[in-house]
Amino acid sequence: MAELPVVAIVGRPNVGKSTLMNRILGRRVAIVEEKPGVTRDRKEVEAEWLGRPFLLVDTGGWMSGGTELDRKVSTQSEQAIRSADVVLFVVDTRVGVTDEDAQVAHLLRSLDAPVHVVANKVDDASHEASIWELMSLGLGEPFAISALHGRGTGDLLDVIIGELPAEEPDAGVDVEQSDMDEGEGVISVALVGRPNVGKSTLFNRLIGEDRAVVHDMPGTTRDAVDTVVDTEIGPLRFVDTAGMRRKSRIDEGTEYFSMVRALKAVDGADVALLVIDATEGVTHQDQRLAERVDGAGCPIVVLLNKWELLDEERRKDVLYQLGQRLHFLGDAAVLRISALTGRGVHRLLPALEVSIDAYHTRIPTRQVNDVIRRAQQAQPGPHGARVLYATQGASDPPTFTLFANKTLPASYLRYLERMLREEFDLEATPIKLRVRRRGG
Repeated sequence: MAELPVVAIVGRPNVGKSTLMNRILGRRVAIVEEKPGVTRDRKEVEAEWLGRPFLLVDTGGWMSGGTELDRKVSTQSEQAIRSADVVLFVVDTRVGVTDEDAQVAHLLRSLDAPVHVVANKVDDASHEASIWELMSLGLGEPFAISALHGRGTGDLLDVIIGELPAEEPDAGVDVEQSDMDEGEGVISVALVGRPNVGKSTLFNRLIGEDRAVVHDMPGTTRDAVDTVVDTEIGPLRFVDTAGMRRKSRIDEGTEYFSMVRALKAVDGADVALLVIDATEGVTHQDQRLAERVDGAGCPIVVLLNKWELLDEERRKDVLYQLGQRLHFLGDAAVLRISALTGRGVHRLLPALEVSIDAYHTRIPTRQVNDVIRRAQQAQPGPHGARVLYATQGASDPPTFTLFANKTLPASYLRYLERMLREEFDLEATPIKLRVRRRGG
């Protein structure tokens, strides 16, 4: 697979980098809010202009000082700059050149790759004269645009694609599309959990690089960040999501949209990794989140993170809490890990493989009916209710249609589900049962 050329969007905080990314993509991918520091992780999305595909990278705002978190965000931005084929240096024209703009420009002048100063927030012709102040950055003539309204972005993209490296014969065919053509697809694995339980630390360990910003302040990840990784069980798309809290505790617009993105990632996932901070035990919020993920219909692997910090008595207590509060997950795999040290993480791929195989299970109709028949012989349905015929109508998750002569009580459906699960080794994979009545 040929790698796509990279176009990085960089600049200090709150100059409109995420707005520009959304404008180029033609849809809202990056979270945008009128305050600095909303974007913290690098976000990479495939884009296209005039038939030329490229990888667009949105970065957190570069800052010369600030907190430890600010420095980590700046490091992410610098890594994106070094790997880019073209760099878009976004500056707020209405504010003018700041000291941090000048420092970013100093960093960019040493690059071999083309760098374009993007004079953002030029919403009409009356503001165009102010762009010439940006010539002092020493990076050539600025491009006057309005990322919010789309003014000038087409001309900018025309120049960008003319500077990208020569296109390889198979460029533009990414892992997902190639595998989709073969009917396999890339398995999506979403990392979910409350804020500050170690999801981003685990994400970085799984993909083998410091991609997500990790800091001990809750809510560091604001957007869903994903990366496709080739593993021994095939390509996997790991998706790091923002920590989810109850809606009543969400008090700012950015966090609300972060939660929406996280829930969307869960709904589109093939498997969810529910990360729990073992030092805090299984909280009520962990329970509510597990219910939400379970309701999405994908299998769940529970990860008890920071396990190494617990003594023996506390470990027994956490396992007891797990059985009491997450009992509805049934036989879901439970791994005791340390995302920070990597202890126990090696068991994750085998657990994912089992869950994925069960999720994609297709069972011949004859075998399904054999199990239902034996189950009914061992325990007949109440009041003469009986399944006349059964078939698996879909997978992902396994979905069975039961044709019955009467309405089947929920308790009896749970019994039939348990029989199917045990017979076909479906482990903790969600099962859907659809009942259709026939006759009287």
